[in-house]
Amino acid sequence: MARLNINIDHVATVRQARRAQEPDPVAAAVLCELAGADGITIHIRGDRRHIQERDLEVLRRTVKTRLNVEMATEQDTIRLVMSVAPDQVTFVPERDEELTTEGGLDVMSQRDVLKNNIALFKERDIHVSLFVDPNLDQIKASHMVGTQAVEINTGRYCEALEGPERERQLQEIVNSVKLASKLGLNVHAGHGLDYRNIGPIAVLEEIEEFNIGHAIIARAVLVGLERAVEEMIQAILEARS
Repeated sequence: MARLNINIDHVATVRQARRAQEPDPVAAAVLCELAGADGITIHIRGDRRHIQERDLEVLRRTVKTRLNVEMATEQDTIRLVMSVAPDQVTFVPERDEELTTEGGLDVMSQRDVLKNNIALFKERDIHVSLFVDPNLDQIKASHMVGTQAVEINTGRYCEALEGPERERQLQEIVNSVKLASKLGLNVHAGHGLDYRNIGPIAVLEEIEEFNIGHAIIARAVLVGLERAVEEMIQAILEARS
């Protein structure tokens, strides 16, 4: 079965709404692991709108599975994350005015910057992934800059209505997943995935890791975090059975 990483940014978002101490994303990470999650994902943004430096540092000491840190290519952030040494970093685009990450990296226009930063993390045995749209040119560029993995942006597929447009978006994901695997890249997927739309993505056996946050945290508000995680694990298992 593919790994399921839980993105706990939204737990920190609730906390930061009141600048309070709770809910603690570290406690959420522990519950996710107890429920069977294979890893924890956080995005340390330049504006620190949710995850804080303290969270990053404590999670590194607390997470028993794998810690995946999403980040932009800003040097201050790179130095911070490198000092903590997570198991994996995922480079993502970042804009201050966006609510959440809106699209994949334009790897082709950032080849030199990405190539240098990827090398820095690989030298320290930290696995590197790039968050990219399902675009064959971006997949090829990702391979050229030396990343070990790509995370395919499933956002447009998730936003599309049932019918021809969703099928078209799904086919773009399929083509990108197949090419990435053929090039020897580890294949991850995430953005917008929920309990209803995960099936057609989860059946793609080349995908080794899912990063899912909003749907699971939203479900947890109603049924509890452990049950929400267990239900997503079951949805992936059913799709792959």
